[in-house]
Amino acid sequence: MFKKLIAAAAAVALSASVASAANIVQTAQSAGQFNTLLAAATAAGLVPALSGHTKLTVFAPTDAAFAKLPKGTVENLLKPENRGKLADILKYHVVAGEIRSSDIRQGFSSVNTLKTGGDKTINIAKFHGTVRVDFAKVISADIHTSNGVIHVIDKVLLPTY
Repeated sequence: MFKKLIAAAAAVALSASVASAANIVQTAQSAGQFNTLLAAATAAGLVPALSGHTKLTVFAPTDAAFAKLPKGTVENLLKPENRGKLADILKYHVVAGEIRSSDIRQGFSSVNTLKTGGDKTINIAKFHGTVRVDFAKVISADIHTSNGVIHVIDKVLLPTY
């Protein structure tokens, strides 16, 4: 009996360590609700950066969040001639380093994103346990990956130009 308990505990520990070994892209792929985000990251050439060893925080819009954009927006952004704009929009969802929900203080704060030029700061508001990033609500926080953390949001963040 004792050997079975130890074997079961070892199996749980091993599966937990394997699960946490997944990077941001692998974690998003396995979730099944980030297909549009992953297609956009691929089109923008950002998959290697999101799969690397650099610690990142990603505010990840779901497929449903992308579906809220005006009709044709995603298809237009996925065109090769719009790769730079698409990359800017996606980088606007990414912050260098790890920001966990416990790191976010009550009230308002702002952080710089990886977007270059123009508006690259996102505002984070935390009130009564609810976190908003610009106008998007964090609907699932602190999804840990081997190279950072994912916070699921309900809207696509669009920088001003």
